[in-house]
Amino acid sequence: MGNEYRIALAGNPNTGKSTLFNALTGLRQHTGNWAGKTVALAEGSVFFKDKTIHLIDLPGTYSLFSNSTDEEVARNYIVFEKPDVTLVVLDATSLERNFNLALQVLEMTKNVVICINLIDVAEEQGIHINERLLTNRLGVPVIKISARNKKGFPMLLDTIDRIVTGKIECQPVQMKYPDEIEEKIKMIEPKVRQLVGSHISSRWVSLRLLDGDETLLNEINKRMVPEGV
Repeated sequence: MGNEYRIALAGNPNTGKSTLFNALTGLRQHTGNWAGKTVALAEGSVFFKDKTIHLIDLPGTYSLFSNSTDEEVARNYIVFEKPDVTLVVLDATSLERNFNLALQVLEMTKNVVICINLIDVAEEQGIHINERLLTNRLGVPVIKISARNKKGFPMLLDTIDRIVTGKIECQPVQMKYPDEIEEKIKMIEPKVRQLVGSHISSRWVSLRLLDGDETLLNEINKRMVPEGV
C-alpha cells in the first residue's frame, strides 16, 4: 500500500486499548461489523512521518484460542489478514495476567510491539518496569505509555515506523514446552508447513492442532486450501 500500513491493537479487556485507539485516531475513525460476525470493528487512522497508519481495534480478549467469537475474530485477523504490526496493549498494574495474551501473539506473528499502558498508575503504586530488559528477553520492542495522558506516543509511533521500514527487525522469543510436546511438534510441523507454507507460523498451527483446535483447521481449509484438495 505504499506509505499506508495496518496496525492491529490486541489486549485484554480494561487495559486501555480502546483509549489508546481513540487518542491516536481522534475523529478519524469509523465502526462497522466484521464480515459475517456480530462483533463490532473499529478502524481509524493516524498520520506520522508522511505515512498513513490504519489502526484496527480488535475485540478485547484474555486469549486467542477458539473459546468465543471475539477470540476467533481477533486471532483470525492477526493470522490471516497479516497486519504490518500487531500492538499488544498490557496493563502495567497487572502484567503477569496480561502476558498470557502477549506470549500467544508472539507465537503467531513476528512484527509485534508490546505496549505497557497505565504506566502512570503503576508508578503511583510503586511498580517499576524495566522495558529494556523486557525488550531483550522478548525479542520485540517494549514501550511504556499512558494512553489517557498521551505519554509515550512519539516513541510508540516512531517504533512502529521503524518496524514497517525495516530499521527494526523483531525476533520474538520462542516458547519452550515440555519435551513430550516438543517431540510431537517436530513430528507434525513438516506436514503442517506443506499445508500453510510461509503464510502462517507452522509451529503455532502445530501447537493449536495438538490442542484440538478444530475451528482453526476449518478456517485454514476455508481460506488457504484450494477446492478439490
